[in-house]
Amino acid sequence: MKSFVFTLLFIFLTVSTVTGQRHFYDRLADSTFVLTKQKVQYDPSYFKISYPNGDVPANKGVCTDVIIRAYRKVGIDLQKEVHEDMKANFNQYPKSWGMKNTDTNIDHRRVPNLMTFFSRHGTVKKKTLDSQDYQSGDIVCWDIGKGIKHIGIVVNKKSTDGKRYLIVHNIGRGQVLEDCLFRFTIIGHYQYKK
Repeated sequence: MKSFVFTLLFIFLTVSTVTGQRHFYDRLADSTFVLTKQKVQYDPSYFKISYPNGDVPANKGVCTDVIIRAYRKVGIDLQKEVHEDMKANFNQYPKSWGMKNTDTNIDHRRVPNLMTFFSRHGTVKKKTLDSQDYQSGDIVCWDIGKGIKHIGIVVNKKSTDGKRYLIVHNIGRGQVLEDCLFRFTIIGHYQYKK
């Protein structure tokens, strides 16, 4: 009887944990739908913003701001998380911009920095051309040509043919929902939950 009770408890805890994790990623993905309703002009300008929980003006943004805003809606401040990790591990992050110190205004708004952060603290998932390998709440990064990197979130809504999940991203036309998972070369695929 005792072993039966322990078996039931183990099954309950396992199912609860898996369901809880999936629930988080579904909430993350759902938070992006709100973002697509906001009118946002693509603007890669450098902005001085508050710290923590700083944001560029609500009507401005780039692809990374979609990720940052979605995570804020589920209680995670990537500005703070990236800054703290960069401050403690600066040598692990790209130096493409000639940075010698961290900058809370921009570090979290750079795709290579987010890729490094997600690689260090999240789950690195397979980069494939199989749509079944992508789930809602996954973060995907692409090289869109000439070394330009892009990032978006997989959502729980499928393409018209039902084969692929759609992406919420900002590639110049604001925060939009599109069928673009395999449009560019995938260079990163992550899940992150604090």
